[in-house]
Amino acid sequence: MNRRVVIDTDPGLDDAVAILFALASGRFDVLGLTTVAGNIGLERTSANAGGLLAVMERGDIPVISGAATAMLRDNIDAIVVHGADGLRGITLPPPLAPVQTDAVAWLAETLLAAPSGSIDILALGPLTNIGHLVSAFPEAAGRIGNLIVMGGAIAEPGNSGPASEFNFAADPEAVALVLRSDIRTTIVPLDVTRRLRADRAYIEALRGSKAGDLVADILTAYLVDGKQSRPLHDPCVMLLALAPELFEIEVLRLSVNLGDDPDAGALTQTDTGSPVAVAMRVDAERALALLASGFR
Repeated sequence: MNRRVVIDTDPGLDDAVAILFALASGRFDVLGLTTVAGNIGLERTSANAGGLLAVMERGDIPVISGAATAMLRDNIDAIVVHGADGLRGITLPPPLAPVQTDAVAWLAETLLAAPSGSIDILALGPLTNIGHLVSAFPEAAGRIGNLIVMGGAIAEPGNSGPASEFNFAADPEAVALVLRSDIRTTIVPLDVTRRLRADRAYIEALRGSKAGDLVADILTAYLVDGKQSRPLHDPCVMLLALAPELFEIEVLRLSVNLGDDPDAGALTQTDTGSPVAVAMRVDAERALALLASGFR
């Protein structure tokens, strides 16, 4: 029986690959896509989420828009990576259904209506929606089975500040709320995601299905030098959910930088930090093979 999941997301090129994998692989029961401003702003991330569902003819899965701004600070974005449309000019069909609103209330209602622990949340963007859930609906948040989060950096340099990763830098206060909560959380930091990159041969081998063709186009747009893609950050969340044996997990005590300096959102290991499961290593070859298998 497939695990029931909600994907909290801000698509985004690598988000799109992760979502398409979840939909095409047949290994997830996706209950909904909740969106957050993240990479390119809430209106565009919500439209892109609906467009990805339309490609896969999944109008039965709702898109529910969530936080347009971070909890306590101004938004940052990643337009320089993803383009103003989030997909570097790749055109998606219009959504099959209108975007719903109030992702936090929808999450709470969905979690409270299901057996405790039966729904996982796969978080691909800033944790603003989840932070609001913890704050406003702690009982519902406590019913999450597993929360798997792409975010943070441990020994790797950051991609937002010297030591801070974009998703966590976008809303450090939300990260701190989530890590201090009792939610069973695993984070997948840059230490792992930078190990997964696609070359041209890998990308072209994905073609041959509706999802595979689109993912190949997306990854081609995601190439850095015409030869190799940027890191496949967000697909790592789906891969860990399916095959945790491909990852080495360590429990680290982590604190979050809540300052206004360039490293806001950075993680540090401290004696007083929250114990968090962190994926620190990955079998990249097997992980890439598993990702490709979802599009065949």
